[in-house]
Amino acid sequence: MEIVTKAKKSCTAFQKPGPRKPGRGRPPKKGDAVHLKGLFASHKEQFMETETELYGKKKTIRYYSIDLLWGQKLYQELRFVLVEMDGIQSILASTSLALDPLSIIRLYSYRFRIECTFRELKQQTGAFCYHFWSKHMPKLSYYQKKGEPTPLERVEDERSRKKILKTVRAIEVHMELSCIAMGILQTLSIRFIGKVCSSQIRYQRTPSKGRVSEAALMHYFRKHFFRLLEQKPKSYITQIIHELQEESEKHWDFLAS
Repeated sequence: MEIVTKAKKSCTAFQKPGPRKPGRGRPPKKGDAVHLKGLFASHKEQFMETETELYGKKKTIRYYSIDLLWGQKLYQELRFVLVEMDGIQSILASTSLALDPLSIIRLYSYRFRIECTFRELKQQTGAFCYHFWSKHMPKLSYYQKKGEPTPLERVEDERSRKKILKTVRAIEVHMELSCIAMGILQTLSIRFIGKVCSSQIRYQRTPSKGRVSEAALMHYFRKHFFRLLEQKPKSYITQIIHELQEESEKHWDFLAS
């Protein structure tokens, strides 16, 4: 797994250590300190300028890439990309040294879309609105000492372990189904671009002129979902619902008799 993130402007990295000097002592783990913010001025002439698509628009950016060591005690080599766009300076960092600077910039620009997707998962499909818990799950300790077994390792009863695994499985399946539902909504939204307007589904103060939002589609399905299923009596979901309804009616008829 590789990470692309934004570094603080006050971040300090280190050059690679030079050749070991003769004499006693262990070899150095790092070289001279480099204040990344100062590179915007000291390496100004080495910045490259290009035009790329970010956030759905063509942007002219200036960037400079450098590989340096970062960390405390355990120094890891990272790829830092200094970016200037619309007068704003940013420092990006990547654990992958194989990614080119423009790919790192493009990947970080996806952060806005990812955060919007999390918001829609929460508000529309309810992906984070349900909490799965089991009395067999051990309590977490915020003051656990180093070397102590984890709460899950202290569970020795086999039945409790199976219950915990079922709880974790329920969480995973719920999130997977929520992501599938969100994918279906986004696919329908893209498919009907230009064919359906959000104002045709529900009132909006500022209706979107492009695609229909996930919120508008959810509003529509909440009102017409069962009507749409009734139009497809042979679909698997419709048959399941009818079978459950028939069992419920038989149960109430039996109680009434």
